[in-house]
Amino acid sequence: MTLPRAPRPIEDPEEASPVVGPSKPRPLRALGPGLITGASDDDPSGIATYSQAGAQLGYGLCWTMLYTLPLMAAVQMVAARIGRTTGRGIAGVLREHYPNGVLQGIVLLLLAANILNLGADLGAMADALNLLLPGPRWLYVALFAGACAFMQLALQYARYVTVLKWLTLSLFAYLGVVIFAQVSWGELALAMAVPRLTLDGPGLTTLVALFGTTISPYLFFWQAAEEAEDLGAFPRRQPLLRAPEQGRGALHRIEVDTLVGMTFSNAVALAIMVTAAAVLHPRGITDIQTSAQAAEALRPFAGPFSATVFALGIIGTGLLAVPVLAGSAAYAVGEARRWPVGFGRRLLEARAFYGTVALATLVGMVISLGAVDPIRALYWSAVVNGVIAVPIMAVMMRAAARPDIMGAFAVRGPLRVLGWVATACMFAAVVAMLATGLV
Repeated sequence: MTLPRAPRPIEDPEEASPVVGPSKPRPLRALGPGLITGASDDDPSGIATYSQAGAQLGYGLCWTMLYTLPLMAAVQMVAARIGRTTGRGIAGVLREHYPNGVLQGIVLLLLAANILNLGADLGAMADALNLLLPGPRWLYVALFAGACAFMQLALQYARYVTVLKWLTLSLFAYLGVVIFAQVSWGELALAMAVPRLTLDGPGLTTLVALFGTTISPYLFFWQAAEEAEDLGAFPRRQPLLRAPEQGRGALHRIEVDTLVGMTFSNAVALAIMVTAAAVLHPRGITDIQTSAQAAEALRPFAGPFSATVFALGIIGTGLLAVPVLAGSAAYAVGEARRWPVGFGRRLLEARAFYGTVALATLVGMVISLGAVDPIRALYWSAVVNGVIAVPIMAVMMRAAARPDIMGAFAVRGPLRVLGWVATACMFAAVVAMLATGLV
């Protein structure tokens, strides 16, 4: 008689052997919330912003992707530490330690920004598919909304995370498109080495848009919540407040995961900007308002293959970003209202949480189908994200430094400095945005 084989234990990248040193898990398993968060930052609305920056100003703002990387990585590491240390997402921490008015205001603003962004992304995905396979836009929007909702409502958590990880590969499309663009590498190197800032209205507005697109509040909420969720996926993990001996491995994994994810994100954003700067800007094509429009504009100059790859990348990143937008909104609302939250829970166990995911996707679909102009949806989601990022980052940085919240893992040193520098930069971006709007 053959005995059944015991189930293989889940391999935890944080675990290390006391005899032979750190284990060497498979690379894809070692990367998680940081990789998915970074990849989702290059959503279709972000692709439109990066394309517009390259088309309008050439290589002039490519330096932003280099200088925002350490700031973006620092803020996301702080968010991840909050989730891993406390076992709660950001909204859960705010609920326990800050006035209810602050919590409810931030959550409502986040929900509005996420739904607007989600609707714009669904529309961009439908437009991209229409370039490849002409058909009714409403049907494509409905199919993409249904596919994203299905992933979140029907898949088990481990399988769902695996699907999101594989979807990050769609971003390699943009790294490949650069090969077909006739890039002036010398001009690009000079633009990266010597930052230039155009102080006129369009240049300043584009700079503000790049900052707002790169450092967005939904990314903070998602990564913190996923760190907390992973405590259930890996049975030996405990919140660091209860298991401080896990701190060294946990913080090292967070650093590697976040640095890889944010570096990948900014490299892809840079590739999109460089492609637009090399192909569209020299030909006077400077008004790119949607990601699908960017793909179509590439076709006559970079060839149909590049345009096709660009469009497929929009669809792939949208399938990644829409669940993150809906999920981060559901985490925030659920934690604020003390609901059972998390994709690791069964559907009936967390009905309100999953209902919020479905409702956010449905409202986003309605917006995409014409309730709100998609271009204005992109604009207002960027405005709201830029405005609410400042108070969220300020509160998050203060919370991360408080020993009564974080215990021995309170954020100190260079990470804290970089986090506050990022907050100051975002504050300056909001002031610039408001000043530009008043001109």
